[in-house]
Amino acid sequence: MPSTSARVLRLLSLLQVHREWSGKELARRLDVAVRTVRRDVDRLRQLGYSIDASAGVGGGYRLGPGEETPPLLLEDDEAVAVAVALGAAAGNAGSDVALRVLAKLDQLLPKRLRRKLTSVPAVTLSLVAPESTANLNVLATVASACRDTVQLRFSYCDMKGTVTTRITEPMRLVHTGRRWYLAAWDLGRNDWRTFRVDRIETQPRLVPGPRFTPRQPPVDFATMVQQSITSWPQPLRARVRLRESAASLRARLPSWVGTIEEVDERHCLLTVGGECPESLVGLILHTNVDFSLVDPPGAARPIRDIARRLLRGVSSAAGGRVRARRKARQ
Repeated sequence: MPSTSARVLRLLSLLQVHREWSGKELARRLDVAVRTVRRDVDRLRQLGYSIDASAGVGGGYRLGPGEETPPLLLEDDEAVAVAVALGAAAGNAGSDVALRVLAKLDQLLPKRLRRKLTSVPAVTLSLVAPESTANLNVLATVASACRDTVQLRFSYCDMKGTVTTRITEPMRLVHTGRRWYLAAWDLGRNDWRTFRVDRIETQPRLVPGPRFTPRQPPVDFATMVQQSITSWPQPLRARVRLRESAASLRARLPSWVGTIEEVDERHCLLTVGGECPESLVGLILHTNVDFSLVDPPGAARPIRDIARRLLRGVSSAAGGRVRARRKARQ
């Protein structure tokens, strides 16, 4: 016969997957007497679970809503499904709550489920760029290190493909809407650094270290990551004046678009960078407001060329409709 603790957990598992159980049916499933089932139900109630009981023919036990959130028992496949869903929720919405729960769940998962969870990305397709997808296990490990204020050692691949070993004091995870970033104190560089989580190598492995006392950053971590992203060297840069306040634009524009500077209550400056003129134009149009080019003056010509191409495309479509109508009349 299993121990009392194991039997109570099994009882809880049964109550969570069935609307209502009779005492006799539970006793048969657990291979105990009905009186033992009643005692185990009382034990669960003492742990905070609300279990409703009804007497008579057709009566039985069922799990009801409680005033507090008690521990939740998950089967193996349920735990993996929850971990995958939490990773998607944290990535899509940047939810700190989802990330905290993912970190707790990762800490409890046995090795067999970790291997199962690792196999999920291998058979999953995503419309998000592959390089922006963070490994769920890495994300959970980094989140746990931030939560527990323990040092984290890992291999990091930079944008040039160079791999280095970093020993950090991880502080916060920041999501930009496209990617996860870690804001941390780099012990080797003796300075604050930001790391793209998808570039943190899983081999040989992430190594948690000793606890540390958190340092005071010069700016908030969201600003730190935003400044790091927009300061990366880009082949082309442009600055435009927008007909919208800086506060309003920051409230609705993703941080990765560019750096916003206040001009007055109705105008602001936006600095963008990219690989080609088309990428600059795309970022500027992402603001969806009127703009005027500030610098460099040389950017005006390629922007005009792009505008002409767009107008030709629209004109050719309109001309085709006119020709089709004329042909229909004939």
